[in-house]
Amino acid sequence: MRKAKIAVFVSGGGTNLQALIDAEKNGVIKSGEISLVVSSNQNAYALTRAKNADIKSVTVVKKELGSQKAFEDKIIENLNENQIDIIVLAGFMTILSAEFTKKYDKKIINVHPSLIPSFCGDGYYGLRVHEGALKKGVKVTGATVHFVNEITDGGEIIMQKAVAVKDGDTPEKLQKRVMRQAEWKILPLSVEKVCNKIITE
Repeated sequence: MRKAKIAVFVSGGGTNLQALIDAEKNGVIKSGEISLVVSSNQNAYALTRAKNADIKSVTVVKKELGSQKAFEDKIIENLNENQIDIIVLAGFMTILSAEFTKKYDKKIINVHPSLIPSFCGDGYYGLRVHEGALKKGVKVTGATVHFVNEITDGGEIIMQKAVAVKDGDTPEKLQKRVMRQAEWKILPLSVEKVCNKIITE
């Protein structure tokens, strides 16, 4: 059976990448295989994770390439070379242009650490999302996996999972709980769902 080829885009520690690697190993992801890791930062620990799992990786740094277009062209070149079917953004800290997201319509997925449409859009990333949730006093937060389009966090939702906010939570505590209870569960399931659709279409 053909498997969809997955590229995971990373910039940092790669905990979501690890969740995907583990999910592929454990058979949660069976319709796809992680074929490439693309990092926007040559010091990202995610690159070590890729190496440990024997996954090909490439570093593409926007500053070195001088423009958004050169940066995206280099990425596209790598995606084509490796015949990538689906892109997973896993803590990728560089915004992709509307041209890029249009080119890969319904082929790019992202995990966002809140229940969209709450605490999302421009400026809401990383700990800022959890700071926003705590400031607002919400009792339930969670994570959302969605398709990526030209609007920040604006694409069609694939899966969501709720997580309780507890008294005495700090943004860091909440971030860890959302990762463990939501992100690391629904991201692999969503990847499997989209890969399955790609290979059966």
